[in-house]
Amino acid sequence: QVQLVESGGGSAQPGGSLRLSCVASGIFYRINNMSWYRQVPGLEREQVARTSSDGTANYSDSVKGRFTISRDNAKNAVYLQMNDLKPEDTAKYFCRAHIVGVRSGSWSEDVYWGQGTQVTVSS
Repeated sequence: QVQLVESGGGSAQPGGSLRLSCVASGIFYRINNMSWYRQVPGLEREQVARTSSDGTANYSDSVKGRFTISRDNAKNAVYLQMNDLKPEDTAKYFCRAHIVGVRSGSWSEDVYWGQGTQVTVSS
């Protein structure tokens, strides 16, 4: 069974930094797009950064210039370096991955989510 496990959340002061990690485990063939989302209670989950299998990255306007997404394909991992954190970055952060594997005897690309890790930015 494929699982995504995030780590690295916690508390930081405004202007501080945190680094999130997400590692995929299980049996699969390949990981395509990997993304980070965040969600505040009562609001929809929003994508903050995405990286394709070749490392091309895209960011939401709210984090552009402050956050950096990267991946290590050999470790089946994606990271989110968050710098110059602001109170409005406070949210639960989720990793998402499009993973190719065999399902019922056929190739299939499925979307997996991690359980989320809390990031709190306050003074």
